[in-house]
Amino acid sequence: QVQLVESGGGLVQAGGSLRLSCAASGRTFSNYLGWFRQAPGKEREFVASISRSGSIRSYADSVEGRFTISRDNAQNTVYLEMNSLKPEDTAVYYCAASVSRLGPSTTPGYWGQGTQVTVSS
Repeated sequence: QVQLVESGGGLVQAGGSLRLSCAASGRTFSNYLGWFRQAPGKEREFVASISRSGSIRSYADSVEGRFTISRDNAQNTVYLEMNSLKPEDTAVYYCAASVSRLGPSTTPGYWGQGTQVTVSS
């Protein structure tokens, strides 16, 4: 079992920045960690993922160049640094964990409870 707890969401103006954190506990030793998001009325979508070593990082086209994913294995924590935020980034952001690579077409084995990010125009 893996438990994921997100923090760091909030309200920010367009062009601003936020940093999300996700603390993982349980069987994290073999996990990819990542972030998905779900906007009102839309399906949940992939945002970014990172391998355990940090050597493999993947991003959705919509956030490439603006968001950065990183992890601290000593703290079992994954971060999502979000810059140049846009109103269309408004969504509930979910931390996710998987034993295999996370991407747009994958389904994580574990989810966090989500944290709201709202970007005002």
